[in-house]
Amino acid sequence: MTNPVLPEPAPLRELIDAFKRLPGVGERTARRMAYHVLQNDVVGAQELSQALQHAVTALMHCQRCNSFSETEICQTCSNPQRDPSLLCVVETPADQNMVEASHSYHGLYYVLMGRLAPLEGVGPKDLQFQRIANRASEAGVKEVILATNYTAEGETTAHYLAEYLRTNGIQLTRLARGVPAGSELEYVDASTIAWALMERRST
Repeated sequence: MTNPVLPEPAPLRELIDAFKRLPGVGERTARRMAYHVLQNDVVGAQELSQALQHAVTALMHCQRCNSFSETEICQTCSNPQRDPSLLCVVETPADQNMVEASHSYHGLYYVLMGRLAPLEGVGPKDLQFQRIANRASEAGVKEVILATNYTAEGETTAHYLAEYLRTNGIQLTRLARGVPAGSELEYVDASTIAWALMERRST
């Protein structure tokens, strides 16, 4: 005979379900996190709540690169020292940060905020491919670097994006294979990304 599961108070259940929305967090991990902040770090939980609320209300998407920003045009896009002839397309702001950490790229960015995933119903319209094409077609842009991840979805995204942009006569390159197949930029070391940028190839 199995022991009955104790009923959880509604606020606790809501907190567990909220943690489960994070990537890679299942039921057991979410429950452990919920109990931890409530038992051992109430002040930290309150700070986390305030930080989340502030981020949700204060951040917007940059009108040029689509990354997170406190202003309509982010600091990177408005920096006159960046090379406007280079446009690097990445999947997420985390990927953008990793490219920056390589210290080998000084151009501008466009952040997709996702990748093509047909089985999940995510298509070119969801990623606003036309907006990317418009940005890439702006005066001064000479090269678009497709820096999507070397996963099945990232490769698919790069392929369709290349076909979409090639009709506009834009020079396209892809990160070199220094980035291991099946990997995500967020988890690749900066030196590998720097090499992949230097050895990028035409697509």
